[in-house]
Amino acid sequence: MAFTYFFRDSQTLDTIVADVLPALQGYQYIRIWDAGCAHGPEPYSIAIMLRERMSHFMFRNVRIDATDVDSQFGRIIEEGVYPVGEVERIPPAIKQKYFTETERMGYYKIDDEIRSCVKFSKHDLLSLKPIRGELNLIVCKNVLLHLKPEERVDVIGMFFDALREGGFLAMEHTQEMPDRVKEMFEPITCSAQVFRKVSTYACQRVAA
Repeated sequence: MAFTYFFRDSQTLDTIVADVLPALQGYQYIRIWDAGCAHGPEPYSIAIMLRERMSHFMFRNVRIDATDVDSQFGRIIEEGVYPVGEVERIPPAIKQKYFTETERMGYYKIDDEIRSCVKFSKHDLLSLKPIRGELNLIVCKNVLLHLKPEERVDVIGMFFDALREGGFLAMEHTQEMPDRVKEMFEPITCSAQVFRKVSTYACQRVAA
């Protein structure tokens, strides 16, 4: 199982809220793809941080497609139930607001409003086929580090095509953008690996 936990890489999550969310709020529907979601702490962390800053009316138009090559994670994500060891790092106020202890001792379940906006499906990034187009934000952190350099370039190119104009890509904070695809994106901060799709490059790519 991939190493991940709730609210891991807080710098990237904070950047998404501070610098990406304002740009997303102009859209009627917000479509996010968490690629390589493991057993779900990351997409649920994103959902909670968005809900904290959005009304119920706005949040109901958020959909997070959580995908992983391992289909066993689907049941965990759909149920939204996690052992106490995986929720103990969550800030107490957030834990109290969005998690309830289940009848099964030592397990907590995520609030239905949060759980309903996250949908799991099995997906292999190396198929180079996006789950959909016109995405506002793609988050891919744990997977890219394990790909070969050529595969990494191909997958990021696929992400570029799947993003809508001005869409955003968030990567692991230790993962640098490969030189061959740097022109496709512009960094929006120096404190995290979060990038905006370069629209002028999109026009050149279509023309080519």
